[in-house]
Amino acid sequence: MPKEVCEVTLVHEEAVIKVQNQMPDLSGVAKFLKALSDETRLKIAFALTVEDELCVCDVASIIGSSVATASHHLRYLKENNLARSYRKGKQIYYSLADEHVYQIVTIAYEHAKEGKANDSNDTI
Repeated sequence: MPKEVCEVTLVHEEAVIKVQNQMPDLSGVAKFLKALSDETRLKIAFALTVEDELCVCDVASIIGSSVATASHHLRYLKENNLARSYRKGKQIYYSLADEHVYQIVTIAYEHAKEGKANDSNDTI
């Protein structure tokens, strides 16, 4: 298998400078993606793409956890601006924070599905 590195060092300075000059602070994006990198939180976010809102008890049942564990994960998603909540009587309901979160979760899922399909079609 060939190495996936350049065989010679040749920096394309114009491209490097262009990118460096346009590179924003991505720490917020990294924090956002880190919140979704946990499989349980990702399952919760995905569940909220299927149902617009779910109470903490629903989420606990979906992920097979205690209400306390579900609540902890939901709070983490909320603190990182991926979810929002409101009280309805004695229950707390959660939904995705906005359409961007919905799109990112669904696009990531579609991308992962395509990757699996491509892996099974690869020939050696």
